Amino acid sequence: MAKLYFYYSAMNAGKSTMLLQSSYNYQERGMGTLSFVPAIDKRFGAGKVTSRTGLTAGAVAFDDAFDFFRHVSEARKADPKLKCILIDEAQFLKKEQVLQLKRITVELKLPVLAYGLRTDFMGEPFEGSKYLLAWAEDISEIKTICHCGRKAIMTLRVDQEGRVLRSGEQVQIGGNESYVSVCSEHFLKGQPK
Repeated sequence: MAKLYFYYSAMNAGKSTMLLQSSYNYQERGMGTLSFVPAIDKRFGAGKVTSRTGLTAGAVAFDDAFDFFRHVSEARKADPKLKCILIDEAQFLKKEQVLQLKRITVELKLPVLAYGLRTDFMGEPFEGSKYLLAWAEDISEIKTICHCGRKAIMTLRVDQEGRVLRSGEQVQIGGNESYVSVCSEHFLKGQPK
């Protein structure tokens, strides 16, 4: 039975690298994959999964209105070798889109591997992550570390001077210049360093 998998972590844990490795593993065995990235993240160019290690691969960009089930159904008709669906930055999915991913596993019998953040910089769940945590058959944490050496499970947003921000829009695309992964203690204390 195909499953919906959710791999979550704080930032800088290697989610995109793992997605690219999973895709490579399928392709190395002659099976096709289809990767998706949010259209709002254009840091490395539109329609690209890019890891901080420098690995990159093409992907389909999705927005809030994108229909995953329809797109994957059509892609599978065009390529019967399609065997796995991969989603980067899955926290940006909408509830309806997570349901579409679920339908892909049940009706099209394709596994879906979704990678994303569990919570935002205020400790609040993202919509996509909330429903992936509720509906995925397999949930795995990808671990990373805080500056103190303990496991980082939260993400702080910082300004250009390194000051912690505790309010603002939930979605602000950025990397190491804007976000720091920390343990619970340093999240509560607001200590990015």
